[in-house]
Amino acid sequence: MDKQELAAFLRSRRERLHPEDIGLPSGTRRRTPGLRREEVAVLAHISTEYYVRLEQGRAPRPSAEVLAGIAGTLRLTSAESAHLHLLAGTLPLHRGTVQREVRPSILAVVERLPQTAAIVMSADFEVLAWNDLAVALMEDFAGQDRAGRNLARKAFPVAGSPLPVVPPYGISDGTEFQQQVVMRLRTTLAQHPADDEVAGLVQELRTGNADFARLWERQDVHPAPVLTKTFRHPAVGEVTVDCDALELTDQGQFLVLYTAPPGSRDADALALLDVLGADAGRAPRPS
Repeated sequence: MDKQELAAFLRSRRERLHPEDIGLPSGTRRRTPGLRREEVAVLAHISTEYYVRLEQGRAPRPSAEVLAGIAGTLRLTSAESAHLHLLAGTLPLHRGTVQREVRPSILAVVERLPQTAAIVMSADFEVLAWNDLAVALMEDFAGQDRAGRNLARKAFPVAGSPLPVVPPYGISDGTEFQQQVVMRLRTTLAQHPADDEVAGLVQELRTGNADFARLWERQDVHPAPVLTKTFRHPAVGEVTVDCDALELTDQGQFLVLYTAPPGSRDADALALLDVLGADAGRAPRPS
């Protein structure tokens, strides 16, 4: 149970609600934003003292029933409710570290996908495997060390980063991608509390990038899916692609696929990039 993260998450969700959101009169002007702690406690059918201690990081582990009552009162989404249970320790944690080895069968899929740029990404945004078209569309990941292949670091460069480019690859959804990175890292950190590498990455970005620190304090955990993405490529110009991220649940990894509708200008641009990648003699490689 991460008492401090649980406390911060509860405060952030309480402060975003207004009394009228849950059927209470707004009443007189309030000194602080959101619901009062006693209002949450009453509606969740728990004592005010216990809820206050939860928000102060001093309470013992709440039961699943108590958490369900709090989640309903705070109008949490299913993703937020799952995160609440994860922080409280009522969902199983991944005691080991983030999985960074890609299954051979997934590597074979990445290699054989036609007219598709594909990467495999770890739960903390390290690119673990890629194919020729991904290299041509994005960059040659083989030329980077592990830190340089981490897309979270590319989205939130810190002082001293070599030639930081934000957004990375000129993508059109740079702000949305940053939000996704923060939300996913929050979940990954909660799932892998013993992984020092994940904790170190989060700490590095919190102290080294003001935008990351600001978004982290918002406590958001439910990223909106990105269905399309536009890359600004130096050789072929803008390329708009469909973006599908398929979670490999047993590995905690993501297979990210970039495709374009057949016959479209964007499909032609991908085909040209595919030829350029093949001419460069690149081959699909894991990290």
